[in-house]
Parts: sequence; structure tokens; C-alpha cells
Amino acid sequence: MKILVTGGGGFLGQALCRGLVERGHEVVSFNRGHYPVLRELGVGQVQGDLADAHALTHAAQGVDAIFHNAAKAGAWGSYRSYHDANVVGTQNVLDACRTHGIGRLVYTSTPSVTHRATHPVEGGTADSVPYGEGFKAPYATTKTIAEKAVLAANGPSLATVALRPRLIWGPGDHQILPRLVARARAGRLRIVGSGENRVDTTYIDNAAQAHFDAFDHLTPGAACAGKAYFISNGEPWPMHRLLDALLDTAGAPRVDKHLSFKAAYRIGAVCEALWTALPLKGEPPMTRFLAEQLSTAHWYDMAPARRDFGYAPRVGMEEGFERLRAWLRDHPVG
Repeated sequence: MKILVTGGGGFLGQALCRGLVERGHEVVSFNRGHYPVLRELGVGQVQGDLADAHALTHAAQGVDAIFHNAAKAGAWGSYRSYHDANVVGTQNVLDACRTHGIGRLVYTSTPSVTHRATHPVEGGTADSVPYGEGFKAPYATTKTIAEKAVLAANGPSLATVALRPRLIWGPGDHQILPRLVARARAGRLRIVGSGENRVDTTYIDNAAQAHFDAFDHLTPGAACAGKAYFISNGEPWPMHRLLDALLDTAGAPRVDKHLSFKAAYRIGAVCEALWTALPLKGEPPMTRFLAEQLSTAHWYDMAPARRDFGYAPRVGMEEGFERLRAWLRDHPVG
């Protein structure tokens, strides 16, 4: 089967491409850049922007299914930039499916679509946890619009499913862990609140496996078609323990300083104002959305994913950290 993966050069994207190739599929990745690692895997590459409908339609020609993984993530940036990548880009993927008669679409969403300030999610499912509102970040806003469009497109000719993996980590991460380590070594990392809030995360292999499991079961009328699912390791850890474990793998100092939620929220508001008014480059060190995320419990029930497409995490937290530690010996951070 020929499969198109959008964002195949990213952290999860590479895992998806690698796994699909190992399963015997012909894989093409739609990226903004060119990635030697994908070439080595035998993955075809088409360069283009998600907001370019013509480029995306061209890339999708002749494929049987799409894994739409590409998105603009982060906690800061213009609404327009997020809308173009996440909303317009997803609509272009849906249009390409209709144009070419592509019958299956696996969409990588995010638990952030259910974010509600400091309202905790403890053991919820996509059926019991409603979409969020009053988002303070364009990422969550635009991913919500995109997910709704994907699920609404499900029908007899196109089966769709949305997966919401929570905080993906593991070998190959060149984004989250390096930032944490850099801040810890500079003495600029803080725990927001008590750090006792339990949070779900997803080891990279489990995140990819969930996509493969959903794809294997996805057909028009299938139990998972037209639905969204939270994905994680199913082992929620207190935030302080999670941060310490990640830092330990890289030999970085543990974080022992705290910042109250109120203080973090106020700092986030000030940073947002400064970065907007001046404007300053890069992402601010804190935003109101980040303060809410870092101080609130977020963990989920994997029962629906297990029931509808057999998802079961294969790599536990402790094993995952051992694998990450081993990988970091050859790929040190900093």
C-alpha cells in the first residue's frame, strides 16, 4: 500500500515512516525540508507547505491512505501562522483525499483540544471530556477546528480517526528534552505549583503504535471511524517526578525550585504583552496557557482505544527512560 505521511521529518513523523516501511508499505513524506534520514529509510519526499493546496494534492496522487501528522505546534506565534498550517493545511488534506478517492485518513490531534484553564482531567475519555473553550493559545484553537473537520469528513468513502497523544518523549526528541536540559543547567527551570499534579505522557514507540493500530482497524463503519481517542502510556506520574526522570536521563540537575500558579500566570501575561508589543524574537519563557498546562492534572482512560483498535502500550515508563538514557549516550544533549 502507498501511504503519504505529512510531517514525516519530525519526531513522531520519522517513527511513523520507519514503522510503515517496516510493515512493507511504500511511504512518501510531505515536508517543508529535505531529511537524509528519510532518504536512508527509502521514503520518498515531496517538499511543500501544508497551506499550498496544489502541492499537497500533487503529493497525494496515487496514494491509498494518509497519516496527517504535520502541524504547527508550540505555545506562541501569530494566529495566522497556526491557522494556515493547522486549519487550512488540514482542509487541504481532506480535499486531496476527496480529489484522489483516498479512503483512509489517520489524523494526529492533541489533548490540548480539551484544555479548560485549570480544570483537571483525571481518567476521562474523548466521550466524557468536552472540547475546551476560551483557549489562550492559537495552537489549541486551531487544532480543535482541524479535529472537528476531520471527524466531520468521516463517511462511506473516507474513514477518518483522530488520535490525541499526550506529550511524546523518547529517543529522537530534539525539541522538548533539549529545552528542559538547557533551562535546568542554566538554573532557569521551575515547577509550577506543587508538582504533585499527575500527567500522562507517551513514549514515542507507543505513540507510533497507536497510529498503526488505528490504521489497521480503520474502514468505513468501523468502531473507530469518525471518533477521537486519547493516547498515552496509561501511567500518569506527578509532574515533579516526570521532570526529574527526564533530566536524570541527560545527566542534568533536577529542578527543586517552585513557582506558584498565580505567579507563573502573571509572568505569562506580562511575557505575552512584551512579546506582542516590542515584539521579541522566539517564544516567551512562560505564557498563561503554559502555566495552566504545567500546574494541572491531565491523565486519560485508554479503554476506548483498547476496545476499538486494540491499543496497548508496549513500552512502560521505566523501560522507556532506560532506552532514552542509552540513546543519549550516543546523542548527548548540549
